[in-house]
Amino acid sequence: MKRFFTLLISTIITLSAAQSQTLPNDEKLKKMIGRMLIVGFDGESVTKKSKIAKDIQKYHIGGVILFDRHFDDRTKTKNISSPKQLKALTSSLKSFAKKPLLISVDQEGGKVARLKSAYGFEATPSAKVVSEMDAYMTKRVYDNLAKTLQDAGINCNFAPVVDLAVNPQNRVISGLRRSYSSEPKEVAKYAKIFMDSLQERDILSVLKHFPGHGSSLEDSHNGFVDISETWNEIELEPYIELIHSGGVSMVMTAHVFNRYLDEVYPATLSYRVNTELLRERLGYDGVIVSDDLQMGAIAKHYTLEEIVTLSINSGVDMLLFGNQLAKQDTHELVETILAQVKNGSISMDRITESNRRVEQLFTKIKTK
Repeated sequence: MKRFFTLLISTIITLSAAQSQTLPNDEKLKKMIGRMLIVGFDGESVTKKSKIAKDIQKYHIGGVILFDRHFDDRTKTKNISSPKQLKALTSSLKSFAKKPLLISVDQEGGKVARLKSAYGFEATPSAKVVSEMDAYMTKRVYDNLAKTLQDAGINCNFAPVVDLAVNPQNRVISGLRRSYSSEPKEVAKYAKIFMDSLQERDILSVLKHFPGHGSSLEDSHNGFVDISETWNEIELEPYIELIHSGGVSMVMTAHVFNRYLDEVYPATLSYRVNTELLRERLGYDGVIVSDDLQMGAIAKHYTLEEIVTLSINSGVDMLLFGNQLAKQDTHELVETILAQVKNGSISMDRITESNRRVEQLFTKIKTK
């Protein structure tokens, strides 16, 4: 028996040593982790002394997300106040980046717009309004939006929404007129026009919110959202059509729970949803980005260690921390993921795989 335990301990030590030998040094690994992060920050301008500038340089952060106002005080400007100011901000951010940097916003149109007409930007109608236009007018609308983003220095737009308007009681999708239609083909048609306009201006589009948020009753910003009894497979159809078209570079997961897809975890943290369904069944091999991991549906139920470990292991490639609903220090975030890799909770293979997808993403757009 003593010999058995000696052999067991020896085996564990050998395996641990083998794993440690396969890991890059800490500095390199931290930068690989940094490439998987999209973070928000405060400020209408940045200098070399700004924390976000230092984090971009130290960790090679994959992206930032910009907001016009603070979530908890809409009277205060966060990142966006005018076209001239925004252009200066994005130029500064790019100047500090040693590797290509995603500069992203939520600019869907209608009520979900960070570049508002009140600040001097051209207004864009909501998806619901656009759905009443013909293809020619739709293309003009989204061409104008894409030009506005390009002029501002934005290279990633968290749009279009491809959720189906299947639940009139839905406050966060139908209620905000963010869906084109309850018909999958109509949604895919308008979404594709939007995506093409962005691509023509070297701006990445992001389909959201997988596997479908249109049938929900609650808002995942606030807390747990269960779509088990309302979700239908028809909500996958826009994704299937657009993925097969070959133009999808990024898909955003939703913080929705469906026990028929995963009995334990919401979609963002679910291997069954992100890997088995989206990757293996639907054939998608682009970047999966989480919705904001500080939303109540996630943050109220899981620790930071659980959030990063489950999301990365589920197949998420880029983790979004908007720093609107809470404040998350990038150093702590990187160190938390680093520790999870070192203790074997997150495999090095997942870090490498996500970095491959992220770097491939940047080959699709001009980054300077």
